[in-house]
Amino acid sequence: MTRVTGPARAATAGSVLPGLLVAAAGVAVATAVNALLPAVSPLMAAIVLGALMGNLAPGVTALRPGLAFAARRLLRLGVVLLGAQLAVPDVLALGLPVLLLVLLTVTVTFAGTWWLGRRLGLGGGLSLLVATGFSICGAAAVAAMEGVAGGEEEDVMTAVALVTLYGSLALAVLPLAQAFLHLSPEGFGIWAGASVHEVAQVVAVAQTAGSAALTAAVVVKLTRVVLLAPLIAGVGLWRRRTAAPGTGGKPPVVPLFVGGFLAMVVLRSLGTVPVALLAPLKTAETLLFGAALFAMGSAVRLRALLRTGRRAVALGALSSALIAAVALAGVTTLTP
Repeated sequence: MTRVTGPARAATAGSVLPGLLVAAAGVAVATAVNALLPAVSPLMAAIVLGALMGNLAPGVTALRPGLAFAARRLLRLGVVLLGAQLAVPDVLALGLPVLLLVLLTVTVTFAGTWWLGRRLGLGGGLSLLVATGFSICGAAAVAAMEGVAGGEEEDVMTAVALVTLYGSLALAVLPLAQAFLHLSPEGFGIWAGASVHEVAQVVAVAQTAGSAALTAAVVVKLTRVVLLAPLIAGVGLWRRRTAAPGTGGKPPVVPLFVGGFLAMVVLRSLGTVPVALLAPLKTAETLLFGAALFAMGSAVRLRALLRTGRRAVALGALSSALIAAVALAGVTTLTP
């Protein structure tokens, strides 16, 4: 086996640098957009900016190695750091009824979205990625599932685009619905945390109902994130059992970065992670996700999305309605 050393290794590092610098610039612009328009999360802005660059200047081949590195490696590192935001005692403090609500919502949404995708004639890979992103935590969950499910790059981009689109719509729809539903602040926070896709989108929605809603929403949302690891492990086991002979090595049950995510959850739960580090780790996580989503956005081709067309958009709408309805039914049962 030939090892890469000296100039060859430097050349490899040099090949990813231009793309990484462009991704960093994209994150800086996305952060500025968020400062000017707080309703637009930096992650949302990053993927839109990446898509604009990818469609207006699609032929810049020198950027591809760095953007590919950001889309996979940096996003997976971001998933690891995401674990530092989760403490098991905070999750258990929700109480058994809310925990069962979260488990039911995630299970029904995942299974229902996958089934609907197949009924709409979409491929199994795309249906699986959309089901994971909508039921768990958006783009990070899509990337994590892609690590065990494989699939086409176009499927990953489509799933991320759908999560961004419908998560953005939730920013307007849920606060308007609250005006008619008259949920308590805590009930509205539980609904938002159980049904909105991205963590940043949950924060943006819940803060419209005050601090009590925001606190409940964030803990419920992070409880959904905890379910990422067992879901991926389950899919990994299923794929190992159903993989056809001669198709190459079997996929891992739990990818290394998901193991890192679980390790960070354990460290945070044991109090090993100093409180003073939580904010810097959160910032680093956001920057890593921003760079990764900018890179993912740069690979989105509008023509490819249009080919998938109405069926993918319909799946996103149906999945969003499903998770919102199941979560709302649970909330109204818990908080009459």
